[in-house]
Amino acid sequence: MAKYLFPAVFECAEDGVNVTFPDIENCFTCGQDQEEAVKMAQDVLPLMLCDMEDNHEPIPKPSNIRSLQLTDNEFTSYILADTSAYRAKYNSKAVKKTVSIPAWLNEAATQKGINFSQTLQEALKEKIEA
Repeated sequence: MAKYLFPAVFECAEDGVNVTFPDIENCFTCGQDQEEAVKMAQDVLPLMLCDMEDNHEPIPKPSNIRSLQLTDNEFTSYILADTSAYRAKYNSKAVKKTVSIPAWLNEAATQKGINFSQTLQEALKEKIEA
């Protein structure tokens, strides 16, 4: 899970803007205008990269944006994809875990009204970021 920066090719058509990613097979989207096309590109790229990570597929090296061959109705831009942030946003389904702690710690935490799930999540996030 990481941050990636890939070039996207935006093709202006009569019915909107089509977006392709030359380096990511079958990764494409569209929008009614440039703004929507960029938003859609920012959504589809991390989705595809998450799928590649999950399937242990190699992530290709991004092309140099200047090396892309364009037609008159095309332009390019880099799209940033953060697969960790994407997973956090779209895969927040809770998973039940059984943990063991000393009885005295359980009693003390319960008396203070500490939320065990929230505390464990915060501690795990802190450990992951460290």
